[in-house]
Amino acid sequence: MRLIADLHLHSKYSRATSKTLDVEGLYNWSKIKGIGLIGSADFTHPLWFAELQKHLEPLGNGLYRRRLSNNKQLTSNSGEPYYILTTEISSIYSQGGKLRRIHNVILAPSLETVEKINIELGKRGNLYADGRPIFGISAHDLVKLLKSIDERIEIIPAHAWTPYFSLFGSMSGFDSIEECFGDQAHHIHAIETGLSSDPLMNWRLSSLDHVAIVSAGDGHSGGNLMREATIFELETPSYDAVIEAISNSNALTYPKLRIKNEELRMPRIDYTIEFFPEEGKYHWDGHREHKVRLTPEQTKEHNGICPKCQRPVTVGVEYRVDALADRSVEQAVKASGVTRPPFKKLVQLSQIISEAFGKGEASKFIKDRYHKIIADFGNEYALLVDAPLTELEGRLDPRIVEGLRRVREGTITIEPGYDGEYGKVSVFGERQTATLTAQPALL
Repeated sequence: MRLIADLHLHSKYSRATSKTLDVEGLYNWSKIKGIGLIGSADFTHPLWFAELQKHLEPLGNGLYRRRLSNNKQLTSNSGEPYYILTTEISSIYSQGGKLRRIHNVILAPSLETVEKINIELGKRGNLYADGRPIFGISAHDLVKLLKSIDERIEIIPAHAWTPYFSLFGSMSGFDSIEECFGDQAHHIHAIETGLSSDPLMNWRLSSLDHVAIVSAGDGHSGGNLMREATIFELETPSYDAVIEAISNSNALTYPKLRIKNEELRMPRIDYTIEFFPEEGKYHWDGHREHKVRLTPEQTKEHNGICPKCQRPVTVGVEYRVDALADRSVEQAVKASGVTRPPFKKLVQLSQIISEAFGKGEASKFIKDRYHKIIADFGNEYALLVDAPLTELEGRLDPRIVEGLRRVREGTITIEPGYDGEYGKVSVFGERQTATLTAQPALL
């Protein structure tokens, strides 16, 4: 069974999020996007946790479904999206003479386990302050604490390369999983790419061969769900199957699944959906304040100093990957391209429609057109990934079909993002391949 999963997102109780991100809103947007497994988000927030307790019904396998009215019975094949209990925790602390700011996504197997987590974390900080709470606990101590509560809890470093708040971040991170988590590093089975990196960039580090590469949208609104996602292949959906799939999908284990056809029934990651990493807010280096955007080579030429203000630039993801990598792109494709789950790069449907008609994504015209198309095709995933272009011709405006073709081919133009500024995607600009080096890794 294929499940499209978005495991990292936020509820209405996190800062700078849509107020429609309640249980019903997550359900509605999951149906629109085609998500089969959605993270609950923010389970540490007491008010949100109370809503989860009220509105989610356990299936007895570590997953949940939206509680139905009128005493209707849920079944495992009801077509409703599954919920998995998740949250994001921010750790800010000092280690090795440096301020560290590390974000981790937490997966829990039951509401009872979540209640125990919240009791322990409530002793260490204010859970009401934000859906993504901040603690002074180190990443190492956080893992140790969580594993003492329930060994089945899973910890995944979030947006692992973001400069300010991540495992490998240039401004506050570490150079390895082991440096960050110490003797708890063996509990880390996966890292999340984040919007500014893709799996191929991560494959360049042989030190990451023992972990899976997962992707999630980190959505703060319904429309941003599934902008990145992980597609699981599970014979029988359950919390344990999801964790097993993650454990099975690193470069050391995944090849064994491909020896015999029958072994492909083992839980695994089938592939991931990615942003074009150039579109991410921290792909290149620079200073947004002075509109200075630098490639890694230019940053080195300037010794990391902004040519306008003479202060250090924000070093982005591509530079940081280059600094830690021990493989070239070609070596990474050869080493991991056949031993890792592949990936697809996509642009959101609303963005394609917006460019096709030359109107803003927030306009009523584009929103109406988007929802009409979704009503016709079922969900966004089906249109972006599954539908053959030949079947779309005659059913969709030719400009939208052409936009989908260009995105699937990677023949789009992107001005890379930097220092908190999203990259600028042009689907209908001058045709050129956005990321030539990534093409061998695409499905």
